[in-house]
Amino acid sequence: MPPSSPRLAVRALILDAQQHLLLVNAYPGGRSDLWCAPGGGVERGSSLPENLIREVHEETGLRIAVGAPCLVNEFHDPAGSFHQVDLYFRATITAGQIDPDWRDPEGIVTERRFVTRAEMGRLRVKPDSLAAAAWGTGVLYDPLEPIVR
Repeated sequence: MPPSSPRLAVRALILDAQQHLLLVNAYPGGRSDLWCAPGGGVERGSSLPENLIREVHEETGLRIAVGAPCLVNEFHDPAGSFHQVDLYFRATITAGQIDPDWRDPEGIVTERRFVTRAEMGRLRVKPDSLAAAAWGTGVLYDPLEPIVR
């Protein structure tokens, strides 16, 4: 059986007025302590920004405006066929606030929080270049990383 094409996903780098970055848990139900930027899989027939707006709202309840791309990250399972390409965009909140009672309709994201760069350094976060992309300028490319859980 031939390998499938890589999965395409979009993610938002959202900094609040105090320069805290929004992170969400990467796996539901406490299966992992891994954190990432909000976002998810791209659906055919919708633009990348439309997909990102939908995904961020599902995971956080926030409405966003999508800005410029800032990071391309890809990761894979060296022992399997999984390969994903994440496109990260800068984004700003246009409506809403983090509500602990918000429920992701897919049940994947159960925690969300804003963190400082120092706090982020004490968390398990992927991709490795997330801090550089969030608090930096320009566009970064983070080459193929092995998946972690």
